[in-house]
Amino acid sequence: MIYLDNAATTIHKPDCVRQAVMEALDSFGNSSRGTHGGALMASRMIYDTRVRVSELFTCSPDHVIFTANSTEALNIAIHGLFSSEDHIITTDLEHNSVLRPLYRLEDAGAALSFVPADAKGLIQYEDFESLIRPDTRGIVCTHASNLTGNLIDLARVGAIAKRHGILFVVDASQTAGIFPVDMAAYGIDVLCFTGHKSLYGPQGTGGLCIRRGLKLKSWKEGGSGIRSFDRRQPEVYPTLLEAGTLNGHGLAGLHAALGWIRETGIDTVRRREQELAEKFYESVRFIPGIRIYGDFSSSDRAPVIALNLGDYPSSEVADELDQRFEIAVRAGAHCAPRMHRALGTEEQGAVRFSFSWFNTEKEVLAATEALCILAQEE
Repeated sequence: MIYLDNAATTIHKPDCVRQAVMEALDSFGNSSRGTHGGALMASRMIYDTRVRVSELFTCSPDHVIFTANSTEALNIAIHGLFSSEDHIITTDLEHNSVLRPLYRLEDAGAALSFVPADAKGLIQYEDFESLIRPDTRGIVCTHASNLTGNLIDLARVGAIAKRHGILFVVDASQTAGIFPVDMAAYGIDVLCFTGHKSLYGPQGTGGLCIRRGLKLKSWKEGGSGIRSFDRRQPEVYPTLLEAGTLNGHGLAGLHAALGWIRETGIDTVRRREQELAEKFYESVRFIPGIRIYGDFSSSDRAPVIALNLGDYPSSEVADELDQRFEIAVRAGAHCAPRMHRALGTEEQGAVRFSFSWFNTEKEVLAATEALCILAQEE
């Protein structure tokens, strides 16, 4: 199988990730729930994983909160910072992991405003400024569209948020691990990430990084391993937001993945993935009947190419690629309904090709040839 659905999850991981998970399964006790060797081994690994995450995003290790994925992290951030009395600004690029928590707040009385995207999936940064009101509490936005690969300039949005004294929450699901994100430099208050995509870690890992001095409401209570006689969840990070047993085995894999990224070089990983995506784009853009979505005026973009072939439903094209050519891609709405409306693909959806470090130029050529065959048969 040629796997080109890395924006959903990376199947191919560094060997060290698999090895770390297997070793953890055989040795880890429960972190913070004992002083025997197995418990201490888990605690040390989890703490060191916090350190590696903090180094990647420029935050404090004790303000790195681990979750099952970025969806959980975004729910914690959105419901922990905002209330039904707030006005919140977001964009048309967002994934449902941002939209649905915000819609839930809206149903409770909060006000939402959307920075619109044009037919290329681009936004105008002036729109953030124009949407700010006296009751605006924050901006929540993605770093890169999971559909078009278009990037949002976080430094520019962060400067707007800082200028108006409002919070800035970022969804880095598509960029964590391939784009450097400096929370302090970009003025980010909370950054949410997942471990199983471009961080090359296992599924069931993710988290949020919180700037110092910012307090979020707890979202669940339970075992913490500390202050067991307190009636309430301990009011310290990370324990405040991490009730219950963490996925220590998965985090061991994430620890190894972060080490691999550091050793390989985040810029090296990004350039390879972008080069593969660019080769694919240049190879398929002139195929008759192919329509490609997004802005390609800059090569600085997530390694994602979304397209359609004629009027064929995207699901049919994806099925043909799978059944006839053993090429795995993603079709449909990609959990990004507002982006599809902006692109005019609400009914047809789109076929998304997304690339990783472990893809090859030979696979790019095979995918191009498969699309050429399908186009000729149209």
